[in-house]
Amino acid sequence: MYSPKYAIPILLAPLAIADVDLNWHAPKRTWVNDLDQVINGTGTHGFIYGGSTLPRGTPYGTYNWCNMPHVRAQEYPRASQEFQLEYVEVIHRHHKRTPYASNTFPKESYSWSCSDEGLFYYGQPLQPIGNASASTYWSVYTSESNPFAPTGFLGTCQFPQISKGGLDDSWQHGKDLYGVYHDILHFLPSDIGDKVNYRVTNNVITSQVAGMLVDGMFAPSKTVPLRIQPTSVDSLEPAYTCAAASTLFSSYGVGSTAANWMAHLSAAKSLFDSLDAISGIAFDSVDWHKSFDHYYDNLSARQCHAKPLPCNINDTSKCVTQEQANEVYRIGQYEYSFIYRDSPQSLQASTASYGVFLAELAQNIRDKISGKSPVIYRHNVAHDGSVSRLLSILQVDVMVWVGMGSEVVFEIYSKKRRSNKKYIRILWGGQVLTSSNPSLGKVDMLDVDVFLAYIDGLVGKGASKVPSLCQG
Repeated sequence: MYSPKYAIPILLAPLAIADVDLNWHAPKRTWVNDLDQVINGTGTHGFIYGGSTLPRGTPYGTYNWCNMPHVRAQEYPRASQEFQLEYVEVIHRHHKRTPYASNTFPKESYSWSCSDEGLFYYGQPLQPIGNASASTYWSVYTSESNPFAPTGFLGTCQFPQISKGGLDDSWQHGKDLYGVYHDILHFLPSDIGDKVNYRVTNNVITSQVAGMLVDGMFAPSKTVPLRIQPTSVDSLEPAYTCAAASTLFSSYGVGSTAANWMAHLSAAKSLFDSLDAISGIAFDSVDWHKSFDHYYDNLSARQCHAKPLPCNINDTSKCVTQEQANEVYRIGQYEYSFIYRDSPQSLQASTASYGVFLAELAQNIRDKISGKSPVIYRHNVAHDGSVSRLLSILQVDVMVWVGMGSEVVFEIYSKKRRSNKKYIRILWGGQVLTSSNPSLGKVDMLDVDVFLAYIDGLVGKGASKVPSLCQG
């Protein structure tokens, strides 16, 4: 399965543990990466797109785009009693939101109201404490005196913003995590203190999620800092410049003319034509036809919020059918699997563009093991591009488009009778992650030195290899 052509460069430095496999390994074959089943199939193979709550009788853990499964008490796989939890780091995608403005149609057939929530933006003196700030929030409106009509949805929302339902999901996510790591495992303290910190990206929707999530966990009475890196070097989103990774992604994925990428777009031409005729999107719009990202976001955001599928604004008898929406969803799953796992180039592209975050994760683990840091719990609120790249580097055995709230948890353990030896367990969607890479395999009490050697081998300590990887 591995081709030397796609080897990540500069990987021959000595490793902490010999024989750690740094090669790309193909994911499992499922309907997600089977083009025939994607194009000619029906439905969504059990994947849910109908809201935050699962249909009655659907087991938790089922793929739910609008509110993905995460760690919670009912399903949490408790470690053997011989192990003691020492460190936890969580990363997850933000929760459900309105679509991005770039993913809305030129004119939408109905409005979207967000008057059931407020987006609070203000500054307040901290050190030294000064005058208090009023608790102010944005209230979106349009003026009759403004002759320019906004594109997309009319109404009182930002595009994007976390919806009220997404805020509620964020709060519950925090409550569920606290229910495991505090109430069951007695690992988290009752107050945040210096042992817990939270991090967000420069996109405000992650802060909207974090505020709710923190309250769901600790209900703090004091202000809580959200750690954030400068926009130009943010490793969590990621936003640092990595030209080689961008070039590589576009050479085989979105925007490329590679035969194995164009195959699904050509096969879906009739679907594009039908959707364009309803939406008013120009048939020659490059952005809307180089992938299904735009249509996927537009349709799924509606269905996550119980809104009807769109109709043509001039002929309301022409509407997107559920069958068409399902085909968009199947193709979207196929695209993400291809971009981040099925292409042999995906590991190199993801390693370069997300290697800094992996190096930070590795250093956080080392700092906890050495006693350098008092932090026992770090929480990162990020995006689908963040979590997808992470899963690409971990070489998850079945790749999907990471839905709203998709979560990866890194747990570091020691054995109670051998505290000097450390182990790692990785949870994806609340259950143990399985990697296609034989050095990682089912990441359940894996020697942490193996994991750190894998990360160091790919990105170098302190992400020392990333600058050269990004230069190509």
